[in-house]
Amino acid sequence: MRTWLITGGTSGFGRAYAEAVLAKGDQVVLTARRVEQLGGWAQDHGEQALVVPLDVTDPAQVTDAVAAAHGRFGAVDVVVNNAGGGSHGAVEDTDEAEIRATFEANFFGTVRVIRAVLPGMRARRSGCIVNISSVGGLRAFPGVGYYNAAKFAVEGLSESLRQEVEPLGIKVLVVEPGAFRTRSDSAGYSDSAIPVIEDYAGTVGVLRDALVAMNGRQPGDPRRAAQAVVQAVVGGNPPHRLVLGNLGFEQVTGKLEAMLAEIRAWEPVSRSADFPDSTHTPGAYV
Repeated sequence: MRTWLITGGTSGFGRAYAEAVLAKGDQVVLTARRVEQLGGWAQDHGEQALVVPLDVTDPAQVTDAVAAAHGRFGAVDVVVNNAGGGSHGAVEDTDEAEIRATFEANFFGTVRVIRAVLPGMRARRSGCIVNISSVGGLRAFPGVGYYNAAKFAVEGLSESLRQEVEPLGIKVLVVEPGAFRTRSDSAGYSDSAIPVIEDYAGTVGVLRDALVAMNGRQPGDPRRAAQAVVQAVVGGNPPHRLVLGNLGFEQVTGKLEAMLAEIRAWEPVSRSADFPDSTHTPGAYV
């Protein structure tokens, strides 16, 4: 029986992950900034479930939450870094305080939780770290540049972390959901009055309007997504990345195919930048 620690428990995804975990017969520590919003959820699931307050931007609360998980269940086998939030606005006119808050919630909070669970996982030579990124962590869109930047950072961190910990028996999975019908998404996209500088009306404004129009009609089902993530983890050999949803799959593969085509088109120029007499070993570290 595994013990899962899930952050961001009041979002549509957080609760869905917890329910999918319990359905598999595992144990779950569900955390949230405002645990009162979870009501009697833990009591409804008996000894298999524990609810713990956790704001991932607070280092002390991260330490306490991991300690509570160890105290109740003895270990954390899987951590799902689901806590985070959106940020909307052009790169030029987004307030710096909002930029920093976006990185605190989406990147630094994830880092804190990872660093807190790794000592136990290393000691046991087992575990799985699931970092919830976004399609916006693999391709960027106008109007959400700082959210994209934070999720791109999660992607890079996860790729490096995987290479560090897989020899120690620890898996790392990054999840990239597309457009899903969750309360956190709806809250971020419900205000059509988000100001846009006139010069960006055809880029930032268009995306803003599209998100508002999609609010409440996103094609992704959080429960199905959670089941897919749990299936990937319990199978014992999760992929490095898992894109969720038809729209997300098309957006990611389209971006990667276009990116590779452009890189190939400029291959002669790229290769011309080395000293003429230099050699390289394919696959070697930089």
